[in-house]
Amino acid sequence: MTESKFWSEIATKAKSEHRPFFTMAPMEAVSNTVFRQVISKAYAPDTFFSEFVYAKGITDPNTKFPIHGRLYVDSRESKKPVVQLWGNVAEDFRTGAQALKEQGFEAIDINMGCPDSTVIKNHGGSDLIRNPKWAQAVIAAAKTSGLAVSAKTRLGYSKVDEFKTWIPFLLEQHVDVLTVHLRTKMEMSKVAAHLEVIDDIIKMRDEIAPETLIQINGDIPNYQAGLKLAQAHPGLDGIMIGRGVFADPYAFDPKKQTHSLDELLDLLRMQLDLFDDFSEHYDYPRFPSLKRFFKVYARPELGATDLRNTMMDAKTTDDVRKILDDYQKNEMIN
Repeated sequence: MTESKFWSEIATKAKSEHRPFFTMAPMEAVSNTVFRQVISKAYAPDTFFSEFVYAKGITDPNTKFPIHGRLYVDSRESKKPVVQLWGNVAEDFRTGAQALKEQGFEAIDINMGCPDSTVIKNHGGSDLIRNPKWAQAVIAAAKTSGLAVSAKTRLGYSKVDEFKTWIPFLLEQHVDVLTVHLRTKMEMSKVAAHLEVIDDIIKMRDEIAPETLIQINGDIPNYQAGLKLAQAHPGLDGIMIGRGVFADPYAFDPKKQTHSLDELLDLLRMQLDLFDDFSEHYDYPRFPSLKRFFKVYARPELGATDLRNTMMDAKTTDDVRKILDDYQKNEMIN
């Protein structure tokens, strides 16, 4: 454990409200300052995780995985995100964590579960499951910074039963939070999350590292589902939502509400403005990366399939704004 109170304060506040803490998952080309602000406008979780940040890239601008604007935090954000680092070299985590501390970040997370082939070929993400000595070394190195240190992993690399040895090993490293995506690397997201092992993981925690907070990830669409899961599994501390925000940007709202198409399109307009502002600082990400978000707002159940398809042909944010203006003008007329 570290001396940082970052996670204990989050957990204490959540417990005082009789709920688990909620976080938004680290997602490549998603969890940057732009979308974090959009989700905060809809309903903010207790904290956010950043995009994947190559540990070596923090102190070496010439690395083959440059970090670009991954660490950029807009002044309008109320709190810096937890920075998720990937890699396998302890020294990179030591120097990277220290640099992050100097930049004002309070917490880092170590990626031990990403199934991406490029990450694995470069010995990051799920490859650490197959190389526990690397996992142990990078955790120890990250802790030297004094920042809060957590880890996000999967149940195993190839088989679910690997969690019976892998999870205890990670608990023995005494991280502040252990987030478990309830699938193996090989399963990707092609099967249902293995909710049946949650109680086993909590029992392991209680026996090995009772001070470590346990957070669960996988197939949790919204606040209501997360709360229900925590109530069914006493001892579960946190809920991480990832893909759920694509189905509903209001996923963290405790009140289950129906939101109109106009409300969703207002969020899209906000994202367009923030994207343009971000682009003044960094030439990354570029406009095509925005298209994956159109389905978040122009939802088929709200009759917006044609709108989404039209936006997919846009070349600039101004094109999208004009499409939205024309669409909403026509809706008012009709």
